[in-house]
Amino acid sequence: MIRIFRHYISSVYLGLFLLEFSVFFISMRYGHDVRFLYIDSWYSDQYVVLSSIIFAAVLSLSNIGIGLYRRSITSNDYKLLYRIGISFTVATIALIIIYYAFPAFTIARSVLVYALGLSFTGMLILRYLFYRYAKEKKLQKKILVVGAGHKAQQLISSNEHYLHKGFQVCACLPLEGAEIKVKSCRLVEGPRELLQVVRDCSIDEIVIAVDDRRSRLPMDELLDCKVFGIDVIDLLTFYEREKAIIDLENIYPSWFVFSDGFAGGGFRAFEKRLVDIFASLLLLAVSWPFMLLVVIAILIESRFKGPILYRQTRVGELDKNFSVLKFRSMRTDAEIKGVRMASENDDRVTRVGAIIRKFRLDELPQIWNVLRGDMSFVGPRPERPEFVDEFAKTIPYYRKRHRVKPGITGWAQLCYPYGSNEYDAIQKLQYDLYYVKNYSLFLDLTIIIHTVEVVLWGKGAR
Repeated sequence: MIRIFRHYISSVYLGLFLLEFSVFFISMRYGHDVRFLYIDSWYSDQYVVLSSIIFAAVLSLSNIGIGLYRRSITSNDYKLLYRIGISFTVATIALIIIYYAFPAFTIARSVLVYALGLSFTGMLILRYLFYRYAKEKKLQKKILVVGAGHKAQQLISSNEHYLHKGFQVCACLPLEGAEIKVKSCRLVEGPRELLQVVRDCSIDEIVIAVDDRRSRLPMDELLDCKVFGIDVIDLLTFYEREKAIIDLENIYPSWFVFSDGFAGGGFRAFEKRLVDIFASLLLLAVSWPFMLLVVIAILIESRFKGPILYRQTRVGELDKNFSVLKFRSMRTDAEIKGVRMASENDDRVTRVGAIIRKFRLDELPQIWNVLRGDMSFVGPRPERPEFVDEFAKTIPYYRKRHRVKPGITGWAQLCYPYGSNEYDAIQKLQYDLYYVKNYSLFLDLTIIIHTVEVVLWGKGAR
């Protein structure tokens, strides 16, 4: 993993991104050469290079948006051929729009077809080689865990479902008097010096994962390993890097005080506001036809009697309430029996509402909230005051997510499905805290691009 503007990304997937960008660039170059194999080209070399850059950039951005470089995606949700097909379809539409809007960049249709064919073939070959290569254990960071209890077992399990496993736990060091939950085959055998274990197993990093913070650690041996050049980190830092969360189970008050991050204000606030306005206006320009169709559909379903928009009080930045706008997706008597969270197969949702919720179209009126300054384009999703008060009583640090403006989309929406109970609220809070701690323009742009995947796959929609 490497850190870019405070956000952790996989160095392996970054390498794959660069390789595939090169494949796309070369595909356009060779697509041009194949098209003009027997006749003279009417394009200059400079024009072909520019067209190749545009082609590679659009395809690469589409791949990012569809989630093809997201390490945290599980094997069951990947569906490689389907995602590649969707990505190429989106990219082709985007290229046609670019060529129509900017005729100076237009390339012959035959060249585009050749380029797409070569890119698709090249990407499949590269992905096949990548997944064979990525499974090699020599690519994975070798971890020694100090502790063999519940938290050590959780750490081991956290890596099981990923397509590309960024680390492997080579051994666990049980502490005297502590409960052991890890399988015996993973335990360090016999009384051995920690540094010797590190050398024998070629350990890259030591992670402290003890169930009781009062446990006595082998500090002298850990210091020897540190001097030897082995990184020693705590579980909070490990999960922040590997899972892009702030793990609530291991958090403590002094961590907030001494940890890096949580910076804001000044130029960052001005920068974020500019991005909010630009992104909202761009989304409005693209989505207004869909918004018009939604309005017509709601009117027809309600026989021109029910309201189109729905106003709801939500908690915003610094715990200030505001009215959020949404297209109405439930019956007008949805809360006649009191406030409750939406759930899967909620019988209060209308037929039109089910469709617009699936593709997040019901959230589009919140563009106005962003332009007004109540919300940001990217941030934790705003929650209702009733639920905030309830969660704040039982979930530690819940109100810390209100340090920034809520958003139309966010890191938790990208990484975790829709939540309808306290457990889900805890999981999403861990992603929200990661965003609040590590906010940057780079992270915002990453989330905005990845939101394509959220919309197309209907993630988090109920």
